[in-house]
Amino acid sequence: MKKHILSLLAFSVLFFIFSACDKEVTGEYAELQPLSPANQDLNAGAWKTVVLATPDEVAVPAPSDVNSAEYQAEVAASKQALAGLTDEQKEIIRYWSAGSVLRWNEIMRYLVAKHNLAPAPNADGTYPVPDASNPFSYPEFPFANPPYSARAYAYASVAQFDALVAGWHFKSLYNRPAPYNVDATIEPYHVVKTSLPTYPLEDAVVAGAAFTMLRALFPADTAFINEKVNEAAWYKQWAGAAVASDVTAGLNLGKSVAAKVLNRAKSDGMKNAIGSKAIQDSLQQRVEALGETSWKSLESPNRLGMLVQFGKVKPWLFDPANIEAVRPAAPPSTQSDAFKAQLEEVKREADPSDREKMRIVHFWADGTGTYTPPGHWNVFAFEEIYNAGQSEVRAARNFALLNMAMMDAAIACWEAKYHYMVPRPSQMDPSIKTLTGLPNFPAYTSGHSTFSAAGATVLGHLFPSKAATFNAWAEEASLSRLYGGIHYRMDCEAGLLCGQVIGGFAVDRARTDGAE
Repeated sequence: MKKHILSLLAFSVLFFIFSACDKEVTGEYAELQPLSPANQDLNAGAWKTVVLATPDEVAVPAPSDVNSAEYQAEVAASKQALAGLTDEQKEIIRYWSAGSVLRWNEIMRYLVAKHNLAPAPNADGTYPVPDASNPFSYPEFPFANPPYSARAYAYASVAQFDALVAGWHFKSLYNRPAPYNVDATIEPYHVVKTSLPTYPLEDAVVAGAAFTMLRALFPADTAFINEKVNEAAWYKQWAGAAVASDVTAGLNLGKSVAAKVLNRAKSDGMKNAIGSKAIQDSLQQRVEALGETSWKSLESPNRLGMLVQFGKVKPWLFDPANIEAVRPAAPPSTQSDAFKAQLEEVKREADPSDREKMRIVHFWADGTGTYTPPGHWNVFAFEEIYNAGQSEVRAARNFALLNMAMMDAAIACWEAKYHYMVPRPSQMDPSIKTLTGLPNFPAYTSGHSTFSAAGATVLGHLFPSKAATFNAWAEEASLSRLYGGIHYRMDCEAGLLCGQVIGGFAVDRARTDGAE
């Protein structure tokens, strides 16, 4: 593999490629065929956007006419680039021609996995407060734990989707053909010829959105992101499938739309999501005042719970002022017989001698150093979108629906966790040994269950022939936390129900966004 591909693996992070039933670890990116959309979705310029008020909110200037000397010079430059392709450029083209939305999703999962590592303790046993000097933690953007990653996937996907809807609007408006449809002597390298207008170029639109969003979400990786943006934006010009002004217009549009999405991110409450010891103490005291046993951190040295205030982050699909409508019902009292029965079940089910349970535990663990549970469901979406041959704009729409649902699932789940402050099984009974680590936040409800049910609900709507499979996977993901000894069954069941509700909000949006 060439250097530009190896850079994806420079930090020894493995990609995970999933089949329907098993997980295989590979050090290479997925080898994919060039994108040949089953449907160009030519009406996508009228689809409902998420952050943009209208698809033409960001202006794109009219291109030069295909008969102009300016355009003919651009075509000549693209033909020259095609004739002089290097081996490295050919490999770049083969990588990106599978579809920019898919490839940026792959890169996002790499970045999440790279940063999904909690800060190490200081010499005095305390933990660092997030700041810009810590490569895994920033004031607005803490290390890439599951809620953070859900938010990152959502913002990146929404920016790509809104930018591409705008791009399709201007493609239709200006209707400038690809250079190979102007000059029949051009045979592009490893790019499928279509009738889709190339101004603004869709790959450059997505690259511009990635430039703005990913550099904000992962500021320590700016050089790497810039390299990928350059590849993604220009590979079709090198391949003879676009001209320079197609690329420039696309980059500018993507960056401008993403800047509007980023403004939402800056004001969504994430900067306060870390919380504080004082806030955590007050939550514990409120629960204890009711005669309940409150969750406490079992880490040594003691660490503030993960994202104590993430439940106050602004969601996409429901009214945050009405959080009670999505909050799961209260669990049984920690002093009750029902709770004791839940605890006893954990002791029975967390059985390391049961090989099938252990397979399930490890398959769904998605712990530190991985792309997290939301990333797991992005892999499933990746496979379905690729197999369906979806256009760039439809792929972006489907990733946006999925990831908005999982971000909102994280918000609802974390709000419930710190509202109820239910202790983990091993806090209530130290004889319980967890089989996949001990998350540093309350038990009720299960994040895996909530993420997975939301993901399964959305993907089941988008790919109905596999709805039963997705639901079965969500149930298995949920049970994996019981088998791992870190959740009660009530956590799992309530999480599944909440995730289904949140996923249903995304499905409601899908039915009215103009794409169906």
